[in-house]
Amino acid sequence: MNTKISQKDLNKVSIDWLYGSQLSWNYERMMGGGYLYAMLPVIEKLYSEDSEKRKAMMKVHSQFFNTTPHMGGFILGMDIAAEEAEGYKAKDTVASLKTGLMGSFAGVGDTIFGVLFPTVFGSVASYLALQGNAIGVVIWLLVNIAILVFRFFTVRIGYHQGVKLVTSMSGHLNALTNAATLLGVTVIGAMIPSVVRAPIVLTFETGEVSLNIQETLDQIMPMLIPALLVGIIYWLLGKKHVNSTRAILGIIVLSILLRVLGVM
Repeated sequence: MNTKISQKDLNKVSIDWLYGSQLSWNYERMMGGGYLYAMLPVIEKLYSEDSEKRKAMMKVHSQFFNTTPHMGGFILGMDIAAEEAEGYKAKDTVASLKTGLMGSFAGVGDTIFGVLFPTVFGSVASYLALQGNAIGVVIWLLVNIAILVFRFFTVRIGYHQGVKLVTSMSGHLNALTNAATLLGVTVIGAMIPSVVRAPIVLTFETGEVSLNIQETLDQIMPMLIPALLVGIIYWLLGKKHVNSTRAILGIIVLSILLRVLGVM
């Protein structure tokens, strides 16, 4: 492609991500709307001559996305680099990159910006403030300003590193897509036993024999019920009249019903 992304374009994406990443946060697509909003300047520039490709890429960028806002800029930058180099052919690659990286980046970002910085600098700042020392306020303000500056440059860093990645792997986008997809599937699969809880409390009894259903299922396969539930929900979401909101409501109703019946 002849169209090149300028520094001005990257700055616009950075600013839009800073204040727009979570403005449309919702339980169906989470930060998907914010991601699309930040990518709009790039989409309009790269696909200005083909409205169908532009619409298709807007759908890709509005899909489910959720990570620590501080780290999302890196993914945006890599996305921009891939699309600049390969154009519409990078559609599957960037979708897989988003899926594969958002979870791992969230783990790093939550640890640093959600736990480490508030604990260390917040403790020092609050202690000084409680002692009547105004330096505590200054420290907290400076830390947050530094974080904002860091967030602004994450898109640029991700873009330049993404350019190197795409250049070195030119002609191997399928391998990159498969690797990113595998990473995303692995991350999502690992989340099932740690997030989904569906213990069976029902016990089958006949005469003097008592059979604990949950223990029996664990012998067959640990976390079998959570895995089945995720599989069923995934299958249902592919149906025409089922969306994530209806799936969530269905799970709530089913959970209440099974609890009342003494199954779970």
